[in-house]
Amino acid sequence: MNNPFGVLEFLHWSHEWNNYKYSIKEDLERAVALVKEIGAGRVRMDFLWSDIEPLPGIFEFEKYDNIVELLNKNNIGILGILNYNVQWASKSGKWNCPPNDKLFISYCQNVVERYKDKIKYWEIWNEPDSSIYWEPQDGLVSYCALLKKVYPAIKEIDPEIKVLNGGLSGGYRSVNRLYDCGVKDYFDILNMHIFDTPLNPDAVKAVTSYPKLAHQVMVRNSDKDKKIWITEIGCPGIPGNIETKNWWFGENPDELKQAKWLKQVYTELLRDKNIEMVFWAFFRDCKGHWLDGTDYFGLVRWDFSQKPAYFAFKESRNRGRSSKHQNIDK
Repeated sequence: MNNPFGVLEFLHWSHEWNNYKYSIKEDLERAVALVKEIGAGRVRMDFLWSDIEPLPGIFEFEKYDNIVELLNKNNIGILGILNYNVQWASKSGKWNCPPNDKLFISYCQNVVERYKDKIKYWEIWNEPDSSIYWEPQDGLVSYCALLKKVYPAIKEIDPEIKVLNGGLSGGYRSVNRLYDCGVKDYFDILNMHIFDTPLNPDAVKAVTSYPKLAHQVMVRNSDKDKKIWITEIGCPGIPGNIETKNWWFGENPDELKQAKWLKQVYTELLRDKNIEMVFWAFFRDCKGHWLDGTDYFGLVRWDFSQKPAYFAFKESRNRGRSSKHQNIDK
C-alpha cells in the first residue's frame, strides 16, 4: 500500500434508478482514464448481490468482469463491497434488511473465488450502523453475527485477502459497539466514514479527531496494530449556475470550497500514522439521484468536465508522492 489516495465511484451503476450512469462503455472507460490521470490508487465499488445472483444459483459476472479488467489494465486497485439483500432471498422484500446468512455467504464465496487473483480487499456491507443501509438497527449485533460467519468463509477461499468491516457512519461510538460485539478477529482493517461541512470552522478538528478516538478504542481492545481506512469523506461542490436542495449538513459548499476542503482533509488525515487510505466520495457527480447537494460530491461533473476539486486531488496526490520520495532519499 504505497498510495493512500482512493475514490468511491459507482462504476457498476447501469440501472434505471441511477439514470444509467455507466450503461455506455465509453463513459466507463472515460471515468477510469480520469481516475488514473489524477493518480488514485484504488477505487471503492459495490459488487451488488442483486446484479450478480439475480435468481437463486444463477450467477452473472459479465458486467463486473469488464469493470475489473478495465481497472486492472490501468493499474488501479479495487476495494470491493459485498452488499445488500436480493428480493428473492429477502423475507421483507427490502434490499437493506439483514440477509439470510447461508445465501449471503454463498454469494460472497462465489464473488471472492471469481476475483481472487485480481482483488485482495473486500468490505462486508456498507454502513451497517445506519438505518438507511441496515434495518432494523440493533446496535450492530446482527451485523456482527453475520461478519463472524462471512470472514472465515471467504478467508478459506483466499487467505491473502484483507477484510474490512462495513464502513461505520456513527463515529467512535460505532467502533465501540463493533468491539463490544466481539468481532475483533473478524476484520483486518478498521473502516470508517467521516463527513463534515467545510462551512463549519471546526470541521478539520472534528474530522481528524474521529480516527484518533477510534484508535483509542482499538488500543483498549488490544488491537492497536490494525490500520484505519476512511472509505468515505467528501462534500458537495455546487456549480454557480445550479440550484438544488441542501445536503444533510445544511448549506451546500460551492466548487471552490469543495476543492479547498479536499486539500485540507487529505493533508490532515494522512498525518495520522494509523490511517492507511482515504477515499473521496465520489468521483463523478450524479444526476438527480439524491435530489440535493449529494448529487454534486464528484470531482468531475456529470458531463466529465473537471471541477477545481479534480485538480486539488491531483495536486495533493503528487505532493504526497514527492514527499514520500524525499523521505526515501533521506
